[in-house]
Amino acid sequence: MSIRGASASSRSARQRAPAAARAALVESLSASGYTDIRVLQDQLCGVHQFNYTTALVVGLDPTGYRLRYCYEQRSDAQAAIMAWDGHGHPPGPWIKCKGGGIDLLNPNLR
Repeated sequence: MSIRGASASSRSARQRAPAAARAALVESLSASGYTDIRVLQDQLCGVHQFNYTTALVVGLDPTGYRLRYCYEQRSDAQAAIMAWDGHGHPPGPWIKCKGGGIDLLNPNLR
């Protein structure tokens, strides 16, 4: 086998590993009740039901998430994740954004 062949083979294996890990994470999230799972701006996002709100959750990984946007209605969270491109805040009537030291009320609802 040539050096070039070995390099291409190991590069291909490195590319498959993250894809397989992401697929396993998506499967785990689905089993935990996450729906509408999408990748936006290279971040895994999904919709999840909490006790009193439904959240659009951003930056999901095996240890948790980066942010969550809480919506009163599940349908609003689902519409937001489908319409959002991952830049800025998602659309719709989210109530609060929480996570990583952030506790932000939606400025559009004041």
